[in-house]
Amino acid sequence: MGRNAIIDGIVIDDPAEMVDPSAGLQDSPPVVAPAPPAEEFARPLGAPNSNRRRWWTALLAVAVVVTGSAFALLYNDDLSFQRADRALTTQNESLQGQILGLQGQLSALQANLAKTQSDLAAANALAAHPLLGIWNVPQTVQGPSYYLAAGVPDTFTYHVILSSKAPMNVSIVTFEQFSAAVRCIDNGAGSTDFCMHHSGAAISWLGVKGDKAVDYNFHLAEGCAAYMLVITAPSRVTVVPDVKVTYSPAPNATGTCA
Repeated sequence: MGRNAIIDGIVIDDPAEMVDPSAGLQDSPPVVAPAPPAEEFARPLGAPNSNRRRWWTALLAVAVVVTGSAFALLYNDDLSFQRADRALTTQNESLQGQILGLQGQLSALQANLAKTQSDLAAANALAAHPLLGIWNVPQTVQGPSYYLAAGVPDTFTYHVILSSKAPMNVSIVTFEQFSAAVRCIDNGAGSTDFCMHHSGAAISWLGVKGDKAVDYNFHLAEGCAAYMLVITAPSRVTVVPDVKVTYSPAPNATGTCA
């Protein structure tokens, strides 16, 4: 048949060969659907890898940014810590200086306290045993018939210092010894200068002169009211006294009173 055929009134372009009906059923070739046009389904083979690379690049960039930010934060934190550390170091040095200053002040205060305590102890001792001056006016012995006499107070330590430019005789005697010396004079047994020092004495300094010719602490009157100081000279002499007493009452009788 020609290219165009008419079957039951239908025009078929390029019909297949006619099949003889008498030939029975014949196998027909399978019908295959035509493939879609290549341009509709075609994709570049490299597209998936390119997308992955872009994602990895983006993630890497983000990681770099995050890491850089973290390093920046750490750097700033480190600077802050360094500044804080320097500030604390400066404060510590300042405090150390203040502590040293306070320690110096404390040492000075302790020294002052120790001195104050020592002064207080001395004041307490002085209050308990006051030192009193009782004779410091120079006086003159006109000659061998004259004498100077003073009572030695009881319950006190007697500090006697006497100076002169010419020889003098000094004795501490009891009242009985002084009475004996007066009788010696009255009886004509000797001069005043002689009898006052040769009728008995607790202690004597004969023929002495100079600065502090007599310098002695007498303790026998601390528990006894029975003593006198007597000064004579073989010739005219001026006596310069510096006599003091310290309150020191003895717990028992002393000297000639014992």
